[in-house]
Amino acid sequence: MWVGFEVIMKVPQRLHTPLTSGSNAISGITAVGALVVAGSMATSVGTLLGLLGVVLAMINVVGGFVVTHRMLEMFNPRKK
Repeated sequence: MWVGFEVIMKVPQRLHTPLTSGSNAISGITAVGALVVAGSMATSVGTLLGLLGVVLAMINVVGGFVVTHRMLEMFNPRKK
């Protein structure tokens, strides 16, 4: 966690949006991995854990896109 904080703090502010989009892509990869795990498990416990992983990863993806959208709206000129 400390390394991630240090990396983010050294990135210029104008690059935070692409960095956020990149982390959304990583969360998407996590969601795909959780789908593979959920589909390949023969036991119900493994399937439930895989589905839980899918749900949590998708919450992370959607939240990341919402934050990115809000950040991009800050750069749009205000409509009067």
